[in-house]
Amino acid sequence: MTQTTHPFGTYAPAGLVRWIVSRTERLPDESWRARRLALLLRRCAIRLLRGQPLDVERYGARMRLHPYNNNCEKKVLFTPQFFDPLERRILAERIGPDCVFLDIGANVGAYALFVAAAAGPRARILAVEPQPDIFDKLTFNIAQNPFGSIKAVACAVADKAGEMTLFVDPRNRGESSLKVVGTNEGAAIRVPAVPLLDLVRGEGLTRIDAIKLDVEGAEDLILEPFLRQAPPVLHPRLLVVEDGTDLWQTDLAALLTHHGYRCIAKTRLNLIFEREE
Repeated sequence: MTQTTHPFGTYAPAGLVRWIVSRTERLPDESWRARRLALLLRRCAIRLLRGQPLDVERYGARMRLHPYNNNCEKKVLFTPQFFDPLERRILAERIGPDCVFLDIGANVGAYALFVAAAAGPRARILAVEPQPDIFDKLTFNIAQNPFGSIKAVACAVADKAGEMTLFVDPRNRGESSLKVVGTNEGAAIRVPAVPLLDLVRGEGLTRIDAIKLDVEGAEDLILEPFLRQAPPVLHPRLLVVEDGTDLWQTDLAALLTHHGYRCIAKTRLNLIFEREE
């Protein structure tokens, strides 16, 4: 991995790579043909890059992206228009200038930076990421922007506090989980973990406007104790939850309905719930 010591702009797209990035980010739809073309061009660009990152602006924020073993970085770099467009639109419609947003499983910060750019300097954003190497990318990206509203937190969020094993897929570093066993022994690391309520109280939050929760099937482990123990004033108005139905040990949709939420949208990867006032 290229170290994050070089100033932003060092790895600006150039030559054929620049043309490919420009071409893929302007594809007008998500048809089979468009996706196929994007994949072919992406592979070509990655070969040309030879392990180097690219410095680009995405969603109103500067980001250094490493499009190799992280699917999120590949998508945001080459086809940002296809990266959770409905989720981002719903968030943009519902967040205010003083919003409180939690990005749990922040990866390199695409969601956190998007909300920061949309909301402005009065927002308060927590970007939570447990993997040390991904966390370094996250903090670098945050530092390239003037928002001043994002705090990066290096931990996992779970149903209990303590050190826990995080399983990481080495082919896709953004896909880490406290539940899913990795492909080999080298993909397991130990990380600190805290319950969501402890995190919220430790940061002194008195309300939460929205949470994006992407933890590869451990969403129920996080939300069930939080909804049971937290006062209703802390229940977020909006939840963007990765759809881990096949991995959840509880019926999370029914649990959320019980606590006053309704599902307002379902995409290929996520479920979006809103709490009825």
